[in-house]
Amino acid sequence: MYDLEKQNLRLFSSYIVHVLRPSYMKVFLNEYLGKEDVEQILSQESRSVTLAAKMLLEKMMCLEEVGWFQAFLDTLHASEYTGLHAAVNTWDFQEMEALLPLKTLLERVEPSITKNMKPSELLPHMSDCLTQRDCEEIRAVQEQRGCVAASECLVDILKRSDKPNWFKVLKLALDNCNQRLALDLLEPDGNEKCMMECEESSDTMATVCFEYHEDGESDMGLLKSSNDLSLSNLQGNTGVIAGGLPRSTEKKLRDYQRELTTAACNGQNTIICAPTGCGKTIVALMICEDHLKKFPGKAKVVFMATKVEVYDQQYKLFLEHFSKDPDIRVTGVCGDMELCVQTVVECNDIVVLTPQILVNALQRGELLSLQVFTLLILDECHNTTGKHPYNNLMGRYLDAKLGPSAHTLPQVVGLTASVGIGTFKNQLEAENNICQLCANLDARVISTVTKHIDELRSYVHIPDKEFYLVPPQTSNPFIEIITGIMSNIEQLARTVYNIESLSPIQNREYGSQKYEQWIVEVQKRCKLLQLQDPEEEKRMCRALYNYTEHLRKYNDALIIYEDARAKDALVYLQAFIQQVRNAGYGDTESHLAALLDSQWAQLQHLATEGQENPKLQELKFILDEEYHNNDQTRTVLFVRTRALTDALKNWIEETDSLNFLKPGILIGRGRKSHLTGSGMTLTSQKGVLDSFKSSDQSKILIATSVADEGIDIPQCNLVIMYEYVGNVVKMVQVRGRGRAQGSRCFLISSSKERIDKEKLNMQREEVVEKAIASLQSSPEDLRAKVDVFQREEKARRAHVSAEPERPHDMGSYQLLCAKCRHFACFSSDLRVLQEAHHIILDRSVFNRCETKPHGKPKTFDGITKTKKLLCGNCKMDWGIIASYLNIQNLPVVKIESFVIQNIKTQQIAYFRKWKDVTFALRTFDLAEMSAERWGP
Repeated sequence: MYDLEKQNLRLFSSYIVHVLRPSYMKVFLNEYLGKEDVEQILSQESRSVTLAAKMLLEKMMCLEEVGWFQAFLDTLHASEYTGLHAAVNTWDFQEMEALLPLKTLLERVEPSITKNMKPSELLPHMSDCLTQRDCEEIRAVQEQRGCVAASECLVDILKRSDKPNWFKVLKLALDNCNQRLALDLLEPDGNEKCMMECEESSDTMATVCFEYHEDGESDMGLLKSSNDLSLSNLQGNTGVIAGGLPRSTEKKLRDYQRELTTAACNGQNTIICAPTGCGKTIVALMICEDHLKKFPGKAKVVFMATKVEVYDQQYKLFLEHFSKDPDIRVTGVCGDMELCVQTVVECNDIVVLTPQILVNALQRGELLSLQVFTLLILDECHNTTGKHPYNNLMGRYLDAKLGPSAHTLPQVVGLTASVGIGTFKNQLEAENNICQLCANLDARVISTVTKHIDELRSYVHIPDKEFYLVPPQTSNPFIEIITGIMSNIEQLARTVYNIESLSPIQNREYGSQKYEQWIVEVQKRCKLLQLQDPEEEKRMCRALYNYTEHLRKYNDALIIYEDARAKDALVYLQAFIQQVRNAGYGDTESHLAALLDSQWAQLQHLATEGQENPKLQELKFILDEEYHNNDQTRTVLFVRTRALTDALKNWIEETDSLNFLKPGILIGRGRKSHLTGSGMTLTSQKGVLDSFKSSDQSKILIATSVADEGIDIPQCNLVIMYEYVGNVVKMVQVRGRGRAQGSRCFLISSSKERIDKEKLNMQREEVVEKAIASLQSSPEDLRAKVDVFQREEKARRAHVSAEPERPHDMGSYQLLCAKCRHFACFSSDLRVLQEAHHIILDRSVFNRCETKPHGKPKTFDGITKTKKLLCGNCKMDWGIIASYLNIQNLPVVKIESFVIQNIKTQQIAYFRKWKDVTFALRTFDLAEMSAERWGP
């Protein structure tokens, strides 16, 4: 029963899952699905609506109850899915398919159009394609988060719309409201060509979507983009499955790619080392496919990516590739997804995830061991060293392998562009480093391209590298004023305490990393100072904290000035001083702010009249030349800090000959740092990369290290390293961003040492290649060294685990603000929730702190952060206010914001991580949360 309906739902699922929002179908969910299934689907929707809809369809495939399909149709109609209801009712998706090019266009212009719309004006004109529920959601977002966020919400709703007239209604609304900038983005003159490209079938995936391919997949690649699908493809293809995608055209691996799969397909643990852009992910897909065929019903594969950005890219690629086989179940787990990893693994054949997810699951006991898998694939496997999650996992693997009991362990395959890890002076040391990596991965084979090297070179283009040594910024009035202020602040600090005695670092120059290290050391020691007079101690600690924090910011400004402009350094300082003023300040803060105020006019004058940075002049010369010779050039400009991405973006936009480049910024997703604001969301990163890809938008991408490993940017043909140098692996990764034929790579630096380091990296790369060849020619030596290294590491881990665990004191401690020594709570008031979140149960803490709304409310691990928690005395950031289950206003604190004082001995200690504290912590217990203790 219902076989035809289920078959058709599978056939057209690619349309359905990109429209349907399961939470709008709660009546159907509650009637026909189990409570646990409903909760799982709705939880998934908070992270990905499309994946939640896909999960719903999968659950529907198991329904046998009479009437479920009609109930599904009725709920669609009642939920105002008029277009989708009509399509499912007649199995005619012609109108739905006609919307795809328009949605593709909207997605391409999303980063720009959302900045030029005013949703509150548009909504009254869009009732023909928006439901009342949609309008309320958009208005709520605008009230809470502003106009741009509301525009993003409106675009998201339209991209999932099933109304055939939504595009026309949107354009009319923009026209009626005179929002011309947004309307122009949707007009055919500028985007008609782009739309036609999306509608036409193409074998070159680079024009469709950046995250679906590596350079090695075009023309002879294995995958087709879902944008190439048409209704006729779907109706005429017998290979359609649950994902709604036709079978990919079966194309042969290139000979060099097949060579790379040999050892892995023979069941051997191996490291696959091949250049960036050769299609290593395609190789991994073929290894997976071969493994699944050899172990039908038993294979369990996990593919790991080190970064969330790369995870998202690879997960979609795996989904698309294996969509041709309905029997292969692929899923992904990442970040804050509240899923039981054991359940995910049991219900799927291939799991794509970040390694820390697997580490956490093993630590919590959700997974008993790695033996549940039959194949582990580690992308960017050169990271399997030190305390990296990869090495944690492989340590568990090797302990099981080398232990007294017999174990059936999974096959291990590593992927990397370079195995040149660690430091080495000669080939022998390089060989030892490579053998150590092999030992960590339990690999005794290194797979490289040797037989088909000419074919590889015909597809992979290694950019030519040039070096530009430019003179540094000479001492000038701007630098003299800033360093003068810093000298004054140091003198003020010495009147409070002999700060020279707090750190052994000498010969520190203003505007250097060494000075930054000195500041960090001094601040750490300041937190541990103790005086006879407690009040004097509080005053002194707060003053020293303020002095050192201002010194840190001025040092940052000098670093910005060295690489950018005086104007950019002033913008940075101005933002910092404004933060200080907003927090409310006393005499010390006021005096420090006055130091900058007294020089502000002169600094602004110098910023506008001073000499231009020689490095910027060189950068301008290179860009002018390259774009004069080829106006289709695509550049990735690597810089060291997030602050510099903003500075160079502003400089390009304000330079007449360069502003046509329309620079984009690509930074990581990490939390807020002392240099700049918080990181980019995954959606923002995609928008920037899509803009960089398109021919009529951004021509240059300014990126930090987030772009140097794993993220696929095939359009790039010019790589500029702006004072950006690392080790051999980083050099190979960065250079590999330039994938187009004729690519070039430039290093601009005012440091001869930095350029020499990069030249040394090039020499070391050749040493690494010789070391690999030597090890491949002597497999017995490789195996012998791997065995020795594994036994040594096993002994080291056994020694560490045998050390007695440090006893935790049951005595009483108090937490004091690290900045001003203001009392926060007693250690006995702390509780640990989910082994990660530290909560203060004493409600009187609210008498000693302040709260303010959180700029980015977010839910993680079932905890919703709602406010920021600040010291009531000095406004130091203590943590967040959160809700958990039905309990509101829970203070969740971070240990680095406090010093810990033993009440008995009065000794003070400072810890950067909760796991290092010396006192016992009790587990959070709901039974303690009585109304008397915590209120209603």
